[in-house]
Amino acid sequence: MSNFKLKKGVNLSLAGAIADTTVATASPKRFAIVPDDFTGIIPRLDVKEGDKVLAGDALFHDKNHPQIKITSPVSGTVETIERGERRKILSIVITPDSENQFKVFNTNDAKELLLESGLWAAMRQRPYDIVPDPEVTPRDIFVTAFDSAPLAASMSIQLAGKEAYLQKGVDALAKMTAGKVHVGCAPDAELSLKGCEVNTFAGPHPAGNAGVQLANVKPVNKGEVVWTLDAVAVARFGELIATKKLPVETIVAVVGENVTTPKLVKSTNEAAIASLTDGNIADAAASRIISGNVLTGVKVAANGYLRFPYRQITVIPEVKDDAEFMGWASLSPKKFSLYRSFTCRLFGAKKPFSFDSKLNGGERAIIMSGEYDRMLPMDIYAEFLIKAIIAFDIDKMEQLGIYEVAPEDFALAEFADTSKLPLQHIVREGLDKLRKEMN
Repeated sequence: MSNFKLKKGVNLSLAGAIADTTVATASPKRFAIVPDDFTGIIPRLDVKEGDKVLAGDALFHDKNHPQIKITSPVSGTVETIERGERRKILSIVITPDSENQFKVFNTNDAKELLLESGLWAAMRQRPYDIVPDPEVTPRDIFVTAFDSAPLAASMSIQLAGKEAYLQKGVDALAKMTAGKVHVGCAPDAELSLKGCEVNTFAGPHPAGNAGVQLANVKPVNKGEVVWTLDAVAVARFGELIATKKLPVETIVAVVGENVTTPKLVKSTNEAAIASLTDGNIADAAASRIISGNVLTGVKVAANGYLRFPYRQITVIPEVKDDAEFMGWASLSPKKFSLYRSFTCRLFGAKKPFSFDSKLNGGERAIIMSGEYDRMLPMDIYAEFLIKAIIAFDIDKMEQLGIYEVAPEDFALAEFADTSKLPLQHIVREGLDKLRKEMN
């Protein structure tokens, strides 16, 4: 075991955290699978509107790797296949039946089980941050066992009572890599796992990101492939191997300043947002609903769905009028800043802070101030990498560590960015263009 102490980054203390860990139960009436959530997959439909499906039946597969399938989280009827421009598949909406029936997978091969069940898509491959190529053996596999994102619920809640499944999942992953399975834990974690290397990471967010842990243990070099995932997905792998049925139950954290009572809700993946919030939003008309956390999540409508792979719904104030007296020069102690020159840092304003959807400025020329580096505990020159991506200078991108990063690694830097650049979007576009160029 190795212990890592990360100093870069920051923990954002938002209003609306969970105080009571009692778990409520929801019964969603609709579910939706969004192909865009599975980066790297080109979807080809396996169902049509009106088809009956079981939980675990394939909805679509990848054009380039047909063995990668995305499956239904429930049994029921395919209600709608929503399409956009050029007939792009936007979502597949399923209405559940009264009895949730499961497909039973008739194979003992762990890799084949993951591919057939759709759980394969819970992993990400570096480079490119895509669903892994099943024909490539990874150098190592990195598992994060804690979530350091704002308002995230403890991963131990999801893993309670599933320790045996977690071990079985680790054993299965160990057979898929030529190297090791590395598990990253918080310093106070109580995990007893065999067949893997357990490391602890102390420090602020993004210490819980699998990519940050990977970069500090054994970075990805050109020509190497590494897989990343979280411990909840590993436990689901183990449960699938043990039961031969797709595990779909999840516990969702409904949090944020505009949530009346922040709470945990037991439900199913890709459920309707309305069934999870259920009148628990204080001012729906003036709220922004985010599937995921405030840094990496996806903005969704009140009638939208929990997007994959998130297990969190965050609701914050939506501000349409961005005008503000004095703006950045405000002396109010309620105005948050990362810098000590502001009143909130000088006089110690009460936390947690009230964050809303304001951008607090517009896009401007990139300012080389070292801001990104202070938010990213990885051995890369983040600002220079962003400039190389914008210019699409492949040689410099490779030299500066493009193969190590994913968009989520830049989420905190995007929050702190004085230039207000969409860093995650820039990194995502850069990775996609690079993959297309290399292939």
